[in-house]
Amino acid sequence: MNLIFLHSMPGVGKLTVARELSRLTGFRVFHNHLTVDLVSSLFAFGSEPFVTLREQIWLAAFSEAARNKVSLIFTFSPERTVRQDFIQETLDLVEAAGGRVEFVELTCAEEELERRIEGPSRKAFGKLVAVEQYRSLKHAGAFHFPKLPAGISLDTTDQLPGDTAQRISEYIASR
Repeated sequence: MNLIFLHSMPGVGKLTVARELSRLTGFRVFHNHLTVDLVSSLFAFGSEPFVTLREQIWLAAFSEAARNKVSLIFTFSPERTVRQDFIQETLDLVEAAGGRVEFVELTCAEEELERRIEGPSRKAFGKLVAVEQYRSLKHAGAFHFPKLPAGISLDTTDQLPGDTAQRISEYIASR
């Protein structure tokens, strides 16, 4: 089982790239925002029960996928409400089941990121779509998270999602 941990700031293009990567690899997309939407319907974002339940769902999904040898592409936006030990718990769980976690960071020039944040496809998922709100959250440190384990980092500013997915697929195949 492979877990592709696709991470970036909001708006960089995780879901779009994940869908393209899924077409190339056959891996299933575990879109983080679906978990966030579910849990935020019950508890306030960032509250203790929200954080606990969100991470229980993430880890349970990884565990079942690893146990059943189902490879996943997980879209993840690092931010301060995620417990710092979540990453190590994920590594331990997947590796104990004989799986492998590959960290893939997507980056994008700030100007392009802000343009993408206002894209219509984001609104369909209830994602952050206001540049001023993004700037405010960023300034307040909402996206602060310790550096994730080394992997590959790809700048998507001038790349088509399919090209980025192809580079990720080649990277995974070479490991």
